[in-house]
Amino acid sequence: MSEIPSTESRSEPRSVLVTGGNRGIGRAIAEAFIAQGDKVAVTTRNGGAPEGALDVRCDITDPDAVEAAFKQVEEAHGPVEVLVANAGITKDTLLLRMSEDDWSSVIDTNLTGTFRLAKRAAKGMLRLRRGRIILISSVVGLLGSAGQVNYAASKAGLVGVARSLARELGSRSITTNVVAPGFVETDMTDVLTDDQKALIKTQVPLGRYASPAEVASAVTWLASDGAAYVTGAVIPVDGGLGMGH
Repeated sequence: MSEIPSTESRSEPRSVLVTGGNRGIGRAIAEAFIAQGDKVAVTTRNGGAPEGALDVRCDITDPDAVEAAFKQVEEAHGPVEVLVANAGITKDTLLLRMSEDDWSSVIDTNLTGTFRLAKRAAKGMLRLRRGRIILISSVVGLLGSAGQVNYAASKAGLVGVARSLARELGSRSITTNVVAPGFVETDMTDVLTDDQKALIKTQVPLGRYASPAEVASAVTWLASDGAAYVTGAVIPVDGGLGMGH
């Protein structure tokens, strides 16, 4: 059997778009692709892309803004070959306190926003007859979480999106996969108390949080030549928290 070349052996850098790449997991993902020599664009609402990335202002709840963002990336780097849909929000509260806006804003950003991104990216990928779409979900989308009905629904929905796209686009050598992080050391988890953090760690077989770089490693692998035959998969990076789901 012939060897599959690694990502590092690519002769040409790829055009990579990471949404929500100014902090946390998204920033680590962008930095990992930059380190590989790829041409990386990052969408942010207020700026702050990592050094070496094209900083594109975009609100993914606005279809016109998404179109403008892709045109900016295409002019600078060429058609998007790797899309990492990472941008997302939370509006946590218990079901009976959850407002219509709490629900609709999270669904529109996390789920519908990802639909807009994937649809626009697929146009260019179909012409290229290759591409990688990677959706960032969450262990919460598989396990559920009290106070996060909206967030869990949006993240579970990404699995259905990815598996449907895997079937639609696979014949054109376009793979679509999901990465489902567990608890990660980011600004979002920094707000937890020490007692809350300790309790969470007791539920994680590895007994610790992930680093953003560990999530990024799964993403860059899915975008590599070595993962060319992986599509429709959900890759957990959760220390074993959600095993079996």
